[in-house]
Parts: sequence; structure tokens; C-alpha cells
Amino acid sequence: MTTDQGLDAIVVGSGPNGLAAAVTLARAGLRVRVYERNPQIGGAAATAELTLPGFHHDVGSAVHPLALASEFFQRFGLPERIELTIPEISYGHPLPGGRAGVAWHDIERTAAGLSRDGPAWLRLLGPLVRNVQAVADLTGDALLRVPRHPLTLARFGLRTLEQGGPAWNWRFTGETAPALLTGTFAHSIGRLPSPATAGAGLVLAAHAHAGGWPIPIGGSGAITAALADDLLAHGGEIVTDAEITSLAQLPPARVTLLDVTPRALVELADGALPARYEAAMRRFRYGNAVAKVDFALSEPVPWTAEDLRRAPTLHVGGTRADQARAENAVAHGRHSASPYVLAAQPSIIDTTRAPAGKHVLWAYTHVPAGSTRDQTEQITRQIERFAPGFRDTILASAGQTAAQMQKQNPNHIGGDIAAGAINLAQLVGRPALSGDPWRTPLPGVYLCSSSTSPGPGVHGLCGYRAALSALRHEYNILVPPNLSPS
Repeated sequence: MTTDQGLDAIVVGSGPNGLAAAVTLARAGLRVRVYERNPQIGGAAATAELTLPGFHHDVGSAVHPLALASEFFQRFGLPERIELTIPEISYGHPLPGGRAGVAWHDIERTAAGLSRDGPAWLRLLGPLVRNVQAVADLTGDALLRVPRHPLTLARFGLRTLEQGGPAWNWRFTGETAPALLTGTFAHSIGRLPSPATAGAGLVLAAHAHAGGWPIPIGGSGAITAALADDLLAHGGEIVTDAEITSLAQLPPARVTLLDVTPRALVELADGALPARYEAAMRRFRYGNAVAKVDFALSEPVPWTAEDLRRAPTLHVGGTRADQARAENAVAHGRHSASPYVLAAQPSIIDTTRAPAGKHVLWAYTHVPAGSTRDQTEQITRQIERFAPGFRDTILASAGQTAAQMQKQNPNHIGGDIAAGAINLAQLVGRPALSGDPWRTPLPGVYLCSSSTSPGPGVHGLCGYRAALSALRHEYNILVPPNLSPS
């Protein structure tokens, strides 16, 4: 074990961003130690038996649209380290009357199922899909930097303004295409329509038809295990059951990276931050929340629309107007009577998740921040609306309120799994207006959580960018280290 005197870098928090930072620093030759407050590592990217023995549920994230597009995971060679299955259907969307919208991995096949709106779907998303790596580059870095792909920025910006404003329906004539698209917008837990939710949703929709929305075999914990294995193989350490409440607790190290929120940074700094920067951290806003339910099922969900039985990810919320009503109720501090539900049924393609013939279902809905309401019945009723008989398949369930989400993971303030509201101001200045938003005024201290640019998602980029900044400023290492498996 590395002695305290021999440490070069410390990382507080072992979520995907904390581990990405630690791996990057260790690959650069630094001696790294990670501190994690919980007994297990991974934060939201973990898998556990939450209902019955043999049923393996994802603790937080379940589907990973950004895993293949992320520059960090591309450099890390994630598909060479774990088994990622790219489903034929990226996501499905049930509609009243037994109908459904289906976003196939193949964009042409998707358009063919959208009738008169098929050409509009191709015109909207086609240019983004064809230039998806440029889109990933654009949205995967600090937005104050000079864009490398100005034409893609223009295309993306115009589509974001269209779909994020009153004109969001102008190019569609039917009901299916706009409902299907809105399901991706609602991932961001915000007002509909708005530029922030539209921008984030268009990125997800483009990846659905480019690299797809991969499912890790064995659960999201497989991603965490791959990161931890690489860190340990390159001399790093991980200390669990170690809650850090002050930077003064930490042993000496030249670099400290914090996978925490701006609010936690202020607490850890204990008055050491410059007043202006501390005020900016205190102004950082947190968004609304999720309430989650995991189900152990006796059989697959009996969706009325047959195609949905093959879709690992589903957006259950009805029409575009239905979803907007539900999300806008939450934006105004109310619980929706007919909520938008994001659901994942990974066991239809991953037999390791449940005993033979049985299945798991992961689901959450959006609620006001800090909500203490268990949403099990509301989620069950909404799924039953499009899958009659679903209630009869439930063997067990485990629900978590928004308040419990924060207790499990302090970065999820009030149940906000994005670790900060997704709005235009906080996309440009996350957590502060800067070309290097990961670097704090404290010598050698950097933020690397989802509260920093480029924001939420299991992509590791917040940690990777923070680590590169630390290497550049503290060690004058200007070339990113080799992260490949070989």
C-alpha cells in the first residue's frame, strides 16, 4: 500500500467521474488514492440485489447512450474490457390504443415506421447522426471554448432552438414522431419545451441512431469494475467506508480532485475559498428529482405493442402534450397524476440479471426536489396503462423516494441525479463561467463531478477533463496519457 507521504493525487468519490479522473492520473504515472464514503464503489454506476436474491438491479444508471461516444471511454477502450450489447431498438414509446413509436438503431427503419413524419425525422436528426462525433466533441467539453466544428454547432443550435420553443411541432403532422422525440427530452428533468431539454434530448436521439444505446452485460457495475481494475493495475488505491468532511482530513498530496457538488466543495473547504468564488458555488442551482422503483418480475412486461417487448429502454408517458403536462407540473413543484416514466428492461437481452425465466424492471419518474412520496403505485399504474396485466407479474419491488436518493448519494441533492439543474446558464457555466471550469482557486484542488462541464451522464468526461487540467497546471504534462487496455 502506498504510504501517505508517497501520494501524488487524491480523489474523493468513486463514481464514474471520480474513477475516470483517478485512472487518468494513475496512467500519467501519479500515485493515486481514492476515498469513498460508502462500503461499495461506483456511485450511481453500481448493480446490486435490491429486491429478491438472484435479481440484479442497477442502483442508478441503467442505459448508457454516451458510453460509446465519450472521448474518455473511447480512449479507455471500454468495449474491449466489458461486454456491451447494442440492441436493435434503442428506445420505444407506448401510445394510447396499443400503438407505439420505435427508435430503431437504424434511422431509416425508424423513419419508415413514422408514416408521413418519416422524412421530417430524417431531416431533423440525419445531419446530427452523420456528424455524431462532431456533436460529441461539441457537447463533451467546456462550452466557452472555440468550437472545432462550427457547421455542426450551427445545425445543432438551430434544431435546439426549434425543438426548445413554441415551434417544436411545426415540422410534424402526426402524433408518434413528436412523442418519440419528447421522451428523450424528458431525460433532463426540466420544463418542456425548453432549449436545455431539447439540446440534451437531441444528443441522445442522435446517438440512438449512431452508436446506439448500449447495455452492459452484468449491469452498470461492470463499467465501475473495469475502471477500478485499471486503477489498481496501475498502482492506485481505493479506500471505502471513508467519509471526508473536510479537506483538512486528507493526507498531503499535490493534487486533490473532488467528485462532489459545489455545495459540498464549500463545506469541505471550510472557509478557505475566496469570497467571490464561494458565492458562485452557493448560487449553483440544483434541479428537480427522481423517485425510483425496481421490480422483480415473474415474466416479461406484457406490453400491448409487440415491438416494445424487444426494447430495453422505454419512455412511458403518452403523447407529446401528455409528457409536457407531466414535466411542467414537476417544474412548478407538483407531483404529476400521470407521470413520465423512464423504464429499462435489461433482462430481455441480459440473462445474468435474473433467475431463469424471470426478469427485472428498472423505472423512475420525476418529482419535485426533496419529495418524500413513494411513487411505486404511480409508476405501476402508468406502466399498466400500456401493458395490461403488468401488476400481476410483480414478485417484489423496492422503491426510493427523492429524499432517499440523496441519502444514498449526497451528490443527488434533493434527488437531483444530474447534480445540478440543466438549464442554459448552467450548461455554459457549470459550475462557474470559465474556460477551465474544473479548476478551483484553491491550490491543487479540482472539481470533477457531474456538477462540472459537460454535465450528467455515465461518460467519465468530467473526471477526465479535470484530471487533464490538473496534469497540465500542476505537473506541466500537456499530452493526455495512454488509457488503452494494451
